[in-house]
Amino acid sequence: MSDPAILIVAGEKSGENYGAGLVREFRLLYPRAEFFGVGGSNMADAGVDILVPMDRLAVMGLAEVVKDVPRIRKILRRLATEASARRPAAAVLIDSPDFNLRLARRLVKAGVPVLYYVSPTVWAWRKSRLKTIKSVVRKMLLIFPFEERIYARAGIPHRYIGHPLLERLRIRSSRDEFFRDRGLDPARPLIALMPGSRENEIRRHLAVVLEAAVRLQSVRRAQLVLIQNPDLDPALLPRLSVASKADILLLREDAYEAMAASDLVLSACGTANLEAALLGTPLVAFYKISPLTYAAGRPFVRIRDYSIVNILAGRRIVPELIQRRMTPDALVREALRLLDDSGARLEMKDAFARIRTELGEKRASVNAARELAALL
Repeated sequence: MSDPAILIVAGEKSGENYGAGLVREFRLLYPRAEFFGVGGSNMADAGVDILVPMDRLAVMGLAEVVKDVPRIRKILRRLATEASARRPAAAVLIDSPDFNLRLARRLVKAGVPVLYYVSPTVWAWRKSRLKTIKSVVRKMLLIFPFEERIYARAGIPHRYIGHPLLERLRIRSSRDEFFRDRGLDPARPLIALMPGSRENEIRRHLAVVLEAAVRLQSVRRAQLVLIQNPDLDPALLPRLSVASKADILLLREDAYEAMAASDLVLSACGTANLEAALLGTPLVAFYKISPLTYAAGRPFVRIRDYSIVNILAGRRIVPELIQRRMTPDALVREALRLLDDSGARLEMKDAFARIRTELGEKRASVNAARELAALL
């Protein structure tokens, strides 16, 4: 098959980055391959025909999903119709299980084999999803080594391909260059603010983060860089932060350089936590969802920690401020502890180094592309 058509779906920024890497590597094997589906700017740059922008799928939580059910159903119908017309040789579904497992059922009925990239967090909650995965997924591509035993026990074809962040974390400038190019003072601490990659995350987190940031500027003369997902409305953060009196550098690019140059990262739970850890920058993790979603889901959660860094470490190495515990006072307290306690910083960095070693050096995008080729 010299020019296969492939449906690919990524519902949020990290998954979209992984999808773009897969597409580029797959095209080295099949230069005339055609990709279409859901994604953002990176996948578009890789040559994917974006039928639905991924921000239309980027919802999280029961209350949020219920509100968006009609829109999600419309997207499902759109993709099913496109798949029927274009007859893809395979589908690559990346993370976003609330949407993608529903889509997988439709695709399997249409005879389209499904390669699933990034396992749902069945180790944290909703383990019953394994039954659905077994019935609709041809093969699961895993990005954490501890997931292998879960899928082996369930009898689901799988492969640990390595974590794609390890091939993406390339720093193009030193700390000194980053400070010089942006007019920052190297004698003052730099704190990176990462309130989330989804609009609803930013709306829930930003006010609390900014209040803490203003205090940190006052008590430690901290410099602040606010990192924004480039696929979100560029006016969103300036609009939401207009009431803040903090002097903040807004960045829509060079996120890794900013994180690596920072003395501390304040980050919403998610991939950004792991990015900071792999770059060796101490962090404080936080997260809020709607009270309804939290109350409904909490009894079913089977893990103590929420940050993937703590889960990988097997212990609490990064402070987590979840729901009511996420307050300006708590953020300031944890930030000052990590800025002032060199022993705590060193201990955290040592734990980060061990995580990087355990993840290995596999080339995830190359391995994912080869698995897709084997499916054809």
